[in-house]
Amino acid sequence: MLQGPAMQFPYMPSPKKLVFGYDPDEFEEFVKEWVPALQSEYVRVERQGGSGDHGIDVAAYRSAQGLEGPWDNYQCKRYKSALNWSTAAGEIRKMFVGVVLGHFVLPTQYVFVAPAFARNLRTALAKPAQTRTKFLEELAETSDEVVTRLTADQQQEVTQLAKQTDFSMFVPVDMDLMLEQHKTTPHWATRFPDEQRERPAVMLPPDDHNPEEAQYVQQLIRVYAERWKADADTLELIAQHPTAGAHMRRQREAFYSAESLKRFARDAYPDGHFNAVMDDVHAHAVEVADKRFELGWDRLQAVLEAAGVVALTETVLTRYVRPLDRKGVCHHLANDGRLKWCEEGGAA
Repeated sequence: MLQGPAMQFPYMPSPKKLVFGYDPDEFEEFVKEWVPALQSEYVRVERQGGSGDHGIDVAAYRSAQGLEGPWDNYQCKRYKSALNWSTAAGEIRKMFVGVVLGHFVLPTQYVFVAPAFARNLRTALAKPAQTRTKFLEELAETSDEVVTRLTADQQQEVTQLAKQTDFSMFVPVDMDLMLEQHKTTPHWATRFPDEQRERPAVMLPPDDHNPEEAQYVQQLIRVYAERWKADADTLELIAQHPTAGAHMRRQREAFYSAESLKRFARDAYPDGHFNAVMDDVHAHAVEVADKRFELGWDRLQAVLEAAGVVALTETVLTRYVRPLDRKGVCHHLANDGRLKWCEEGGAA
């Protein structure tokens, strides 16, 4: 198959560069979109960042009990420089204080989310037991108001809680991995410019008709029987007919071309993109189909011709739609009962 040169599109910053440019609020929203891609068992994900958040930016709940049951905390840090140990330790102190004051139970996992991590923080998070010791030493000497404003008993509770906590619960997340996982969410297509993808080869129709083809093929049989009567009223006779046989082969090729587009859209983009193409074609084709035609053959040919010039709504899928897909979409619409070629009571 001959292919032309790759399509050219204006330069757009990479998703990573776009994320690096987010302000703190937008970064938290991005994290909220990403978190559901990690755990299918999360029953709810909430963004709580802001004043009085007690150290919670995005909370992911594993049960209906919310902050009173198992949950994960995603701490978002969008700074000009890499997130370091000093800043992270302050957030950890805030989290322990929140537990002691009864704002929430200790999270199952505490995830630091940042565009970049300083080496001292990566090293600390890779050695949880050693880091807990370091944290406790710093806690005893801290002047952080989140701790010093507590009563002596509460400060002791914070220390005891830290001693009992497995610091392997504190983990960093890699930005490249975040982006790959975010790509699986419905938000990717609306947040980032779409990258040029390679559409798989078009499917070829199998020799034997599949059951999922039944309805549009039956409509074609009616078209041929109406035009050529008994000379083309079964699949066997159609295959031998000089015109109907070749026409049927072309229509099946179109159907499978559109089926290839449908599967490509399903795998590459959020739900609804192929259906948007179907709806665009249908909105125009149904008006053509409603006109008066002597034969179903005439109606079919008019609709196929009209489908070739339909202006499709601009979506990330539109650039991949080929002329043969448009004809195939007409047969998908016929397969779904949304288009009919022959008048009721015509030849069967």
